[in-house]
Amino acid sequence: MHEIAQAFLLVYAGLFPIVNPVGSAPIFLALTANHTERVRHDLAGRVAVNGFVLLLVSLFVGSHLLQFFGITIPVLRVAGGLAVASFGWRMLRDGVEPTNTAGNVAQGGPDSAFYPLTMPLTVGPGSIAVAIALGAQRPQQIEGTGRVALLVVGAVIGLAAIAATVFFCYRFADRMVAALGAGGINVLIRLSAFILLCIGIQIIWSGYSVLIGTPGH
Repeated sequence: MHEIAQAFLLVYAGLFPIVNPVGSAPIFLALTANHTERVRHDLAGRVAVNGFVLLLVSLFVGSHLLQFFGITIPVLRVAGGLAVASFGWRMLRDGVEPTNTAGNVAQGGPDSAFYPLTMPLTVGPGSIAVAIALGAQRPQQIEGTGRVALLVVGAVIGLAAIAATVFFCYRFADRMVAALGAGGINVLIRLSAFILLCIGIQIIWSGYSVLIGTPGH
């Protein structure tokens, strides 16, 4: 049980700040403002499921794909940070336009919620980079298949908890911002966008600082 708790805390604590479902909830609400409450709740569930699958694949397969293509973790962090910072800057500068950005989300079938609600809003390149980094840091030699299974179970539970948090925050996003009004929502959106920009820059720096001190990269 100790291994399960340790893996759970590592995954949840590592991914929660970058996924940031609380900060993304006002943006989700703005992007789905033209939809009915029922459609918005359905989208919240699909985004949570899509995010869980993306993070699961990134955690357990991502590091092997990086090795196959010869991509290092620092390079991935720089690339992911650039994408996150770019998205955050656009949101900070332009805000959101629900009619242009998410007008087709409810009309395009089950996979239409993937962009932009799942990626890059919820699980962007930064989240994927963190998940791959967590997967790459898992112990390479573990005594006993039982302990391996416990670590895997703990990690999956951590990802499921992230997905549940995303669903809860998006499902009740309207209640979270109802008391703020249009001006308050705009402030929250801009603040969340600024936080995304800062997170992207931090990811870029964490990768760049390794690259400049590592010959051959």
